[in-house]
Amino acid sequence: MIENAHIYFNQSGTPVADKFDDIYFSIDNGLAESTFVFVEKNKIIERLHDHDQNHFVIAETGFGTGLNFLNTWQQFENSDNKTVKKLHFISFEKYPIKKSDLVKSLAAWPNLKPYTEKLIALYPVAMQGCHRLEFASGTIVLDLWFGDIKDTLPQICFQEKGIIDAWYLDGFAPSKNPDMWQQSLFNAMADLGRDNCSFATFTASGFVRRGLIKAGFNVQKHKGFGRKREMICGQLTKANDKFSEPKYYPREGVNINKIAIIGGGIATASLALSLSKRDAQFEVFCKDDQVAMGASHNHQGALYPHLQANFSRESQFYAHSFFYARRCFDEILTQGYTFPYQWCGVLLHGINAEKQKRQQSLIEQNNWPNELISYVSPEQASDIANVVTPYSGLFIKHGGWINPPKLIEAMLSYSQANKLFTINTKIKIEKFYQKANLWYLFDGKIEHGPYSQVIVAAGEHSDTFKQTKSLDLHPVRGQVSHVKATEKSAEISTVLCHKGYITPQYLNHHCIGATFTKNSKETHISEDDNNINLKQVTDFYGECEFTDDLNDITSAKAAIRCTSFDHMPLIGQITDIKNYQKSFATLRHGSKYGYLSYNSSTSGLYIFTGLGARGLCSAPLGAELLCSEMFNEPLPIDLAMSEALHPARFIVRDLKRNKI
Repeated sequence: MIENAHIYFNQSGTPVADKFDDIYFSIDNGLAESTFVFVEKNKIIERLHDHDQNHFVIAETGFGTGLNFLNTWQQFENSDNKTVKKLHFISFEKYPIKKSDLVKSLAAWPNLKPYTEKLIALYPVAMQGCHRLEFASGTIVLDLWFGDIKDTLPQICFQEKGIIDAWYLDGFAPSKNPDMWQQSLFNAMADLGRDNCSFATFTASGFVRRGLIKAGFNVQKHKGFGRKREMICGQLTKANDKFSEPKYYPREGVNINKIAIIGGGIATASLALSLSKRDAQFEVFCKDDQVAMGASHNHQGALYPHLQANFSRESQFYAHSFFYARRCFDEILTQGYTFPYQWCGVLLHGINAEKQKRQQSLIEQNNWPNELISYVSPEQASDIANVVTPYSGLFIKHGGWINPPKLIEAMLSYSQANKLFTINTKIKIEKFYQKANLWYLFDGKIEHGPYSQVIVAAGEHSDTFKQTKSLDLHPVRGQVSHVKATEKSAEISTVLCHKGYITPQYLNHHCIGATFTKNSKETHISEDDNNINLKQVTDFYGECEFTDDLNDITSAKAAIRCTSFDHMPLIGQITDIKNYQKSFATLRHGSKYGYLSYNSSTSGLYIFTGLGARGLCSAPLGAELLCSEMFNEPLPIDLAMSEALHPARFIVRDLKRNKI
C-alpha cells in the first residue's frame, strides 16, 4: 500500500514534509527557481522548436506538489511556433500528498490556477504504479508513478534508443533524502536517456556530480538560484545500448502513414479516441450494419475492476484500467457528448462463506486503497443499495453502469471532432496481405489500402485471419436478460453483484445476468438462460422485498466474449511464428542470450482483443498502451504488465516449456 505524505504548513504557508523535514518549495521564489533550474538549464523551450519527434519527454525524480509540471505545462502552452505537438511528463513519487494538501499548497500560485484546477480534478488515488493523466485534448500527458523510485524506475519499458529527452533531478535535498540520491538512480537516468538527453538539478553536491559523470553524463557547474551558490546540469551525448524489455517481446517501430482498424466495438472506439488525440490518419472497417452490434451491444454494462487480494499483474492492470476508463468517460461527458450512465457504485455482495472469506482476505491484505474498494457491513450495504439485503460486501464507489452502444457512439463522435476518419460498415474483411511493405485489406470484392499499420480489434472474429489463427483465443457465449422493474425493485440504487449481477432500472427494466458458455459462438436467445439469470437473483435475494413479482423478462441479448487462456487481453504486435521460433529458439534451453535477429513478416500488424466481459474497464487503457507503442511513446504500464499483455507471451511460454 502506498503511504501518503505527512505534511504541515509553516508560518509562511509553505508545505513541509514531516518525514524529510524539508520544504516542498519556497513560497517567495519557488516558481522562479523551477524555471531557472529545470526549464532554462535543460533548454526546454529552445528544444521544442527543433526536435526529432512530435513528442518531448521530461522525467522528474520527485513530483511533490506538481509545481515543476504545472510550470512546464504553462510554458509549453505559451511557446509559439514549436514543432513539438505533445509534452509527455513522467514523474515519480514515493509519498504522494493528499488531494486536500495539494489544493492548499498550489493556492500559493494564482497565476497557475487554470492548470492547477485541471491537475486537482484528475489527481489520482495513492495506488502503486503508473497513473496516466491527460490534459488539453491529449497534448499534455502526465505519467505519475507512485512508489519508491528505486522500485519503479526498473519497471519502465524502454529499448536501446531510450525514451527520455530531459531529466528534472529534483526531490528533497541529498542530505535529507539519501535513499534516493544513489548511483543506481544516475545509471537509470542514463539508461533511459535518448541521444542528447539533458539533466538539471538544484544541487552541486560532489557525490551527485561524480555519480552523474560515472553514469555517462557530461556535467557543468552553474551559478545557483538565489542564495544557492552553485547548481549542475549536463547532457548525455549518445544513448547507450541498455534496454529493459526482453527481445522476445518485440515492439519494432514502423513509420505511420494511415492505419486500418478491423472491428466495431469498445476496442475500436477506444483506439479511435487514442489515435485521434495523436492526429493520426485511420479508417475503421466494421462487418455489421452499425457499430456496437457484437459483445458491446448490451443495454447496461457494469463498470468495475476485477481485483484479487494479492497485488497481481492482472489486478493491477484492471485497477489502473478502471480509473483510466473513468477519466476517459468523464472527459467525453465534460465535452458535451452524452450516453446513459450512472456512477452509482458497484456492490460486491458476500453471498456465501467462501466469497466472504475471499473478501475479508482482500481487506486484510491491505493492497488496495479505500478510495477504490472498501468493506461494508450488511446494514451499510443495504443503505447503499437503498433496499434491504442480508449480505456484507465490498463497495466500489466510483463504479456504476453504462449503456455501451451509446457510449461507443459518443466516443466515436468525440474522436471525429478531434480528427475526421471514415467508418465503413457492412464490410467484412476476409483477409489482409502485404505488397511493397504496405498492408491491404480484401473484403471478397474490393481491395482497400494501402495502410502502414493494421489493427485487428474484432473480438471473437480476431483469429479468423491467416496471420492470427494461431492466437490462443476462446469464445464465451453470454446472455443477459431484461426484466421489467417493479415498484420495489426500482428503488435499487447501485449495481448488485452476486454470482451474476442486477443493475438499477433503466427504461423501466433491470439488466440481469450473465450466463457463460465456453467455446460457443451461438447468439440465439435461450429461454433456459433467461430462467438461469432470473433464478440466480431469486436464489440469493429471494427473501428480499425487491424480488417480489420480479419475474417479467421482456427481452434478452446474447453475445460472444473473446477471452484468452490467462484471461488477460492481447495487446501488441502480431508475431510471425515461423521466424520467431527460429530467432528465439534458445528459449527452449533457458538461455537469456544468443538470440538471432527477428525478421518479421508481420511488421505493422497489431492485435487488440481478448477483453472478455471486462471491455468497458480495460479497453481505454489497452488502446492507449497500443497507440503509445505504435508512436514510440512511453508506455502507460510497467514492464511486468506489458509482458503479461504482449501477444507473444504464449509462444514464449511454450518455447520455455519446450512444447514447440
